[in-house]
Amino acid sequence: MTGALAGCRVLVTRERPGELAALLESKGAIAVHVPLIEVVDPIDGGAALQHELDRLADFDWVVVTSAAGAERIATAVRDTPSVRLAVVGSTTERVLAASAGRAVDLVPSSQRSAVLLEELCSAVTSPQRILVAQADRADATLGAGLRDAGHEVTTVEAYRTLLRTPPPGAIDGADALLLASGSAAQSWFDALGDVVPPIVVSIGPTTTSVATRLGLKITATSTDHSLDGLVNTLERILATSGPGAEPAGMTQSTTPTNQAK
Repeated sequence: MTGALAGCRVLVTRERPGELAALLESKGAIAVHVPLIEVVDPIDGGAALQHELDRLADFDWVVVTSAAGAERIATAVRDTPSVRLAVVGSTTERVLAASAGRAVDLVPSSQRSAVLLEELCSAVTSPQRILVAQADRADATLGAGLRDAGHEVTTVEAYRTLLRTPPPGAIDGADALLLASGSAAQSWFDALGDVVPPIVVSIGPTTTSVATRLGLKITATSTDHSLDGLVNTLERILATSGPGAEPAGMTQSTTPTNQAK
């Protein structure tokens, strides 16, 4: 296969390579799966989440910000047709719709929590009862913003994300790293410090902000905040500069950072 990504070794750090790896491989890239997080149940075994799901009919909306969260609420959502559904992006939408057997009511125009907050508040002008199911490391901004808009908000931990450290040599020879979330940037830094491949592409400004704060050198930020946009941005970089434009092997940011944990 020919094309800008042909033979390019691209690191995918998500727990499951899934759609991102499939997109890369469809364009001739070699997707190297190096999972840096593991999704597990909350400390309480999911008791708090189950408590809220048992009374899901009390809520007007349920908001979920990841595919992992969607999987954990799908059965309750399927059995509670009165509750409306909002998600942060297209992948989460597909997982929730398929698992719950019904359409999602609101998917933001851009796959960012800030845009989800803005568009949900625009669509729902009267006070609503909203359940936000999210990860243990999730930013509190979404729930806080909904409360500030006058809604009655319950946030609940749907799952935890644990750090995984890749085995020695797992990232050697990589041409590019794709960061699909701020937690991915944080997990990379926690496991490996600020050493990155020659090209690093971020899915959006929030992820770029986290990465930059940690001292990770971002080559480009996708303007289309989706997995397709992430891959297309990498493709444009390589089509413009060619894979030989960057030095081979891992590079280290010139911005001082803390050592990896």
